[in-house]
Amino acid sequence: MLSGRRLDLLDPTPVDIEIEDIAHGLAFVARWNGQTKGDFAYSVAEHSLLVEDLFGRLNPGVSAKWRLAALLHDAPEYVIGDMISPVKASVGPGYEALDERLTAAIHIRFGLPASTPSLIKKQIKKADRISAWMEAVEIAGFTEAEADKLFGVPDKTVINGLHIRLRPPVEARNDFTARHTALLSQIG
Repeated sequence: MLSGRRLDLLDPTPVDIEIEDIAHGLAFVARWNGQTKGDFAYSVAEHSLLVEDLFGRLNPGVSAKWRLAALLHDAPEYVIGDMISPVKASVGPGYEALDERLTAAIHIRFGLPASTPSLIKKQIKKADRISAWMEAVEIAGFTEAEADKLFGVPDKTVINGLHIRLRPPVEARNDFTARHTALLSQIG
C-alpha cells in the first residue's frame, strides 16, 4: 500500500489497514466501469460518501458508528476493485469470502464489529440502491423508468437536494478521509 503497509489479501489483519490507503484506492476505482458522463469517473469514494449521507437521511439520529459502517460499506474495493453484481456472483463464493475477510479487518481496525448487524446492513443496502438509482439516472444514461425497474423507486424526499458529484480523485479522497475522521470523533 502507499502507506508502506503490506496487506495480505488472503489473511488481512486490522493492523495493516490505513484509512489513507482506503480513501486513495476508492478515489481511483470507477463505478459503472467508468461508463459515465462527465470529465471524471464517478469513484467508489464519492459513492460511499453519498451512501453514508443517504443512510443518515433514511435513519435520522442513527449512531455515528453505523454511519461509519455505511461509509465503509465498499471499503474492500480499495484493493479488489468494483465489480457489478452479476460478475461477483459468477466469480463464486471465493469472492464473497475475500470481501468478508477484508470487511472484518477494516471494521475491527476502526472499532466496528467484524460483521454488521443484519438490520443495519439492510438499511445500508437500501441507501446503496438509492445511490445506484441516482447514479443510473444522473450519469449512466438510464431513464427514470429503467432505473425504477432495476433499483426500485426512491423516496424523492430522501434524495431532495442531493446530486452526483464528479470531481478529481484527490478531492474525493480528501473528503472521504475527512468524513471518516469526523465520524470517528463522534464515536469517541
